[in-house]
Amino acid sequence: MEFSLSINVIKFTKLYVFFSIHVKKSEVFIRSKSKIITGRFAGFFSIIGNTTLFILKLWAGIITGSVALVADAWHTLSDSVSSVILLVGLYVSSKPADKEHPYGHGRAEVIASLFIGLLLVLIAINFLYESISRIIAGETVKYGLVAFVATSISLVVKELMAQISFTASKRERSKALFADGWHHRSDAFTSLIILAGMILGPYIWWVDGALGTFVSVMIFVLAYRIVKDSIDPLLGETPDKELIDTINKIGNEIYHGELYIHHLNIHRYGNHTELTFHIKLPGDYKLEDANKITGRFIKRIQSELNIFATIYIDAYNNG
Repeated sequence: MEFSLSINVIKFTKLYVFFSIHVKKSEVFIRSKSKIITGRFAGFFSIIGNTTLFILKLWAGIITGSVALVADAWHTLSDSVSSVILLVGLYVSSKPADKEHPYGHGRAEVIASLFIGLLLVLIAINFLYESISRIIAGETVKYGLVAFVATSISLVVKELMAQISFTASKRERSKALFADGWHHRSDAFTSLIILAGMILGPYIWWVDGALGTFVSVMIFVLAYRIVKDSIDPLLGETPDKELIDTINKIGNEIYHGELYIHHLNIHRYGNHTELTFHIKLPGDYKLEDANKITGRFIKRIQSELNIFATIYIDAYNNG
């Protein structure tokens, strides 16, 4: 038994090496095709790929009776739903501003991400319950070749999806696509862990329930991050220290004196960001000169940070 376990450990090591090599190769391949990879391409590729993987993994899970594989299959289907919502969000958020939406439709992408996160929370809770129930009941699973092949295919395809999403996110500067890329990569690592479980299954009876629990926790952690990142822009955010320092630096270069920058507020609408803040100038300062300072300030912020600023001027007595 110890000899068999050693052989399986060697198999898993080879599998991990294969995965590492595959990651590097896929990065090179996707980078060479970067000109044709857009957010839409990534979304449609994800829908087709995830739906195919769902059918394959669900079939393998039902045949073997593995709750870990069934949980992973439904997680994969949720990725297809997520991609549909992502595509709708990207389409709506790309619409220009209008009378009803003067700041554009950028938050449609944020709302789509929030919906995806809440959907994943429900899936995580459901499969956590099923996995723990299986451990308590003492149920065991024999995976077989079908499950091994299905999970191996999932690992390769998911990493390919991750690379496509990362490339599209760089091209379109989309946080949603970047998050989607890490979503796919987390799925690839989950498949790798399940493969390890398949190798250890004959020696550890509770491994399927434990892996189902692991997948559920992975889904929940991912859902928490998506929900948090979606809620923050909707509720409003405080500018981070790096942005405040940059604003102060630009101010010091424009005006040779203290501007007393304060009351900074930031509002994000997808790729469109609005920043409002106050500055102080002497009470006897000419209005024309004050307008020149704010005009230069606004242009610098827009050109260097891609942020649209509104600046309010407060007067102080310099006597």
